[in-house]
Amino acid sequence: MDLQLPKSEHPRIVIVGGGFGGIELAKRLKKKPFQVVMLDKHNYHTFQPLLYQVATGGLEAESIAFPLRKIFKGQKNLTFRVTKVKNIDAEKNCLKTDIGDISYDYLVLATGSTSNFFGNKEIEQNSMPMKSIPEALDLRSLILQNFEKSLIETDVIKKHALLNFVVVGGGPTGVETSGAIAELKKHVIPNDYPEMDLNKINIYLVENSPELLGPMSPQAQVKSKEFLIEMGVRVMNETRVLGYDGLTLTLQDKDPIMASTVIWSAGVKGELVAGLDRAEVVRGGRLKTDQQNLIVGYNNVYAIGDVASIIDEATPNGHPGVAPVAIQQGHHLAKNLVNIIENKPLEPFKYFDKGSMATVGRNKAVVDIGKIRFQGVFAWFTWMFVHLMSLVGFRNKIIVFVNWLWSYFSYDRGTRLIIRTFAKDRSVDYRKEVESVKEVSR
Repeated sequence: MDLQLPKSEHPRIVIVGGGFGGIELAKRLKKKPFQVVMLDKHNYHTFQPLLYQVATGGLEAESIAFPLRKIFKGQKNLTFRVTKVKNIDAEKNCLKTDIGDISYDYLVLATGSTSNFFGNKEIEQNSMPMKSIPEALDLRSLILQNFEKSLIETDVIKKHALLNFVVVGGGPTGVETSGAIAELKKHVIPNDYPEMDLNKINIYLVENSPELLGPMSPQAQVKSKEFLIEMGVRVMNETRVLGYDGLTLTLQDKDPIMASTVIWSAGVKGELVAGLDRAEVVRGGRLKTDQQNLIVGYNNVYAIGDVASIIDEATPNGHPGVAPVAIQQGHHLAKNLVNIIENKPLEPFKYFDKGSMATVGRNKAVVDIGKIRFQGVFAWFTWMFVHLMSLVGFRNKIIVFVNWLWSYFSYDRGTRLIIRTFAKDRSVDYRKEVESVKEVSR
């Protein structure tokens, strides 16, 4: 099928993915002598750092999404198509998509990452990931549905499971999500469900390593855990998850937890595209590239962001899978692509780490900027400012700011809507399971 792309005398760069890296690369190629074609399975960009707020009713999905076509309005050398890439034929410099074939002179994979279940199909089937807006909306519906169901459930075992919420993974997403659910319990549930016993609602954060927020400073790790415990979250470090059947979360060397909601944020892997047989997939399911983000084994196929990993002496495990890395790689690759056609020397990528931060809840956050470490209220305002300024689109900035302002002064979250009911296939016999499960809370 002909994609009916505009004809151009300039080399064609095809960018797969409209995330942070893909957008930055495309914007930097504006008015450059290239034909830029961007492909994405959605027609919008997602601001993933705030997905957990959509999942917990703090923000509507529209406030963290922005139309890709609007981002590139007026960029005459860019064409956008909504499609899913099925396969890469690198020998023919061609992509196979669900709307036809498309040729390229240079190909850039900016496909991002997806949840990594480490081969455990049971956990993949029964837990809730949170890497996209549809997944966040499904999770929001499930959380609210469980509160509603718990009010009318007469079976003690089912009621117990409906009010237990487990977050697996102690990185920024896990810490922020468990903190947000704790705030729901403290500020929202008493008003929305006055007949509900708050002591029956339990929130767990399960992490395999000895600390939370592994890449951050020891001060941030300790303080984030203190914040969560203060908010009523049961933090379980050095706890490995073995399985989850929809009712019972099985842990190594510890009592199992009964829960109808298990949120999986324990790892990610690169969103790979089939066809790159010569490419080396390294730790985290990422494509190994050189210092110019060229995929090792190819001469015109690049990868940036979460799907890429520059392995060298300085970064033996690659760069962290965060937005600033993707943005800087997109900027850097744009300069190198221009250098290629101008026969100029290529520059190696050097990441400038602007710092790390995570929020735990109202007036609670941790921030590491260089050698500066601070926690608490000022860190929380810093986190909000950075994320607000990073949002795409002025309208989104205003909407998010107003929502945050309202929530701060009212202690309320205004988007507790079950737009679409959600349910996984649950074939567990609760009565048979209860004999083998120790009750972990009363």
